[in-house]
Amino acid sequence: MSSETVKKILLAEAQSDKKNAEARRKSEEIISDAERYSSIAVQKKLGEANTELSRKRSENAKKLEEYTRKADDECSKLISEIEISAVKNSDKAVDAVINGFFT
Repeated sequence: MSSETVKKILLAEAQSDKKNAEARRKSEEIISDAERYSSIAVQKKLGEANTELSRKRSENAKKLEEYTRKADDECSKLISEIEISAVKNSDKAVDAVINGFFT
């Protein structure tokens, strides 16, 4: 009878060890799958971030081009106004010198 009990205990221990080993294997498998899926998710998010970065850079380049064009136009307009004013002042200065010299 006691040998029968010992056999049952040994069988139960063997089954317990087998179940523990299976549980460890399953746990490692779940962790491995989770790591793989998280790696894929991170790569996907990085790809999305790079796409957004490229889009923003393109938008900013277009805005910079527009601002530069507007600044160039404004500067050209101001330079033209200054040149016109300089010519008028130059004419007045020449007239003043001539009038001063001959008066």
